[in-house]
Formats: sequence, C-alpha cells, structure tokens
Amino acid sequence: MDTRHMRYFMALAETLHFGRAAERMNMSQPPFSRQIAMIEHTLGVKLFERNSRNVALTSAGKHFMKDCRNVLGQFEDACRDVRLVSSGMKGELRFGFMMHAAHSVVPQLVQLYAEARPDVRLVLDERTPTEIDEMLVAGTLDAAVTFDCGYAPRLQTVLLAREQLRIIMRKEHPFSDAEQIGPEELHDEKIIAAPAATAPALRSAINSYFSAKGIVPHVVLEPRLQHTIIQLVVKGLGVALIPSSLCSELGAGLMSRALTDAPQLDVVLRAPITTKNPAVSTFMEIGRLIQRTSL
Repeated sequence: MDTRHMRYFMALAETLHFGRAAERMNMSQPPFSRQIAMIEHTLGVKLFERNSRNVALTSAGKHFMKDCRNVLGQFEDACRDVRLVSSGMKGELRFGFMMHAAHSVVPQLVQLYAEARPDVRLVLDERTPTEIDEMLVAGTLDAAVTFDCGYAPRLQTVLLAREQLRIIMRKEHPFSDAEQIGPEELHDEKIIAAPAATAPALRSAINSYFSAKGIVPHVVLEPRLQHTIIQLVVKGLGVALIPSSLCSELGAGLMSRALTDAPQLDVVLRAPITTKNPAVSTFMEIGRLIQRTSL
C-alpha cells in the first residue's frame, strides 16, 4: 500500500458513497470498488460495512481514517516543505560575523532577513575575520559579515558600510582633551591591537596608518578579540585603534577620540559564489538594500 491507496480509502470514508468517491478519484466505479476490496484484503481487515443502500465505516475503518488523515497531512507538509527549501523560503542559513559588526550592520541584516524569510532558521556564529574567510571557502558558513581583505575569487561580495577607526584610552590619559590625534602623537604610546593572523585587514590598516608617517607602532599586546582589547585599555595597559561602532559602549572609564586622516575599513557581506543553499540569494539581496541606504 502507498499514499495512493490511502487516498482511495479516504475518498470513500469521507463520502460513504462508491459513486461519488470514484468520481472524486477520477475513476469509474468498478475499478474503484476493486481498489477498496484490495486494500481490505491487504490489511486483512474489514473497513466498511456496505449493502445495497448504505456504506458505513467499521470501528477499524474509523481508526484507520484518523491515521490516514494524519499520514497524508504529514506527507503533504513534507512535499510543501521540500519545495519551500528548494526555493529558499524554508531551511537553514549559517551566518558568521565579526564581533564588532554586532554593534553595526548585523542587527539590521538579521532583522530584515527574518522578516523576509521567517521560515529560514538563522544559525549565528561569531568569529574572527580569518576564521570567517576560511569557513566560507570550506562551506561551513553560508554567508558572513567581515572586513574586505581584497580580491576573493571564490566569494561574492556586497559592500555594506565603511567604518573609520577611532582611538580609545582611559579618561585620565594626557590626550583626553585633544579633538583629534595623529600618528605622530602616538609614536611612544603602547598600542594594543589584534594580530594580523586574526584580523589581517584591521591590522594592515593600523600599520599603514603609522607607516605613512614613517612610524613603527609600539604594539605591546595582541589579543584576538576586540572586547579583550577594550578591557586591557581599561586596565591602563595601552591605547587601541578600534572600529567606531564599538566606541558607543565603552563604559565609564574609557573615552574615544577621532584620528587625524582616520583609517577606513570596508565592511562586507560575503558568500561562496558556488553556494548550494538557495536561502543565500535573498540574504545577499538584503545586503544590497542595506548598501543602498547606508553608503
């Protein structure tokens, strides 16, 4: 037996009339009657009481009707869901992002996507930029927000925002009264910065900012995460150049100042060009919408 036989049974169980049930199934009555008899023979159970005037369900038939309705409903749901998954309307999308992007473009991106595709489950994964690039290429992330590190032949890229760096320091720092601070003023400062192996674009921007003035930054600590960098600045272990989006929630002991000719980084949404996840296309479209409204 298969779902086709269940539908024969349900047609008769719901109409209790062989003629109308056969018509519903686009059959003449004799072959339809043979199908019902075959179902009862296969099950070894009498499902209907019938005579020349009436058709009625047996107790076994009533129970079988309930179960068939559930099975057919689940089967129809499965057929619908597989079409939705294939069209990107349902399924799962693994989304990676840099920690600092949670303070800027990620909330808007996630909100807009959740509104557009409520049946797609977003799996959020906070990672460092280097981890994001590796996972995108490996296919363990479907899309991600990261810094633009330049040419990426296997990835499609949408520019979301351009973000300047600012310097953070303790409030009692001698530079706290300055409106802007340039690399010349920072040549003797202890700098805390993420290593190039973790955030190559960010570290390159910091190094280039100093080298443009012939200065080698005095980097004393290289934690991987921006939150750790901020906490180390709180302890007075140095100053740091961080994305401006992180400067709005520094806490009572810290302050930020603008940098003269501040370095600027492109924040991008990326996904593998050869992605097999149909849910990604709408994600990238929303990224383009954010691009048009933010740049």
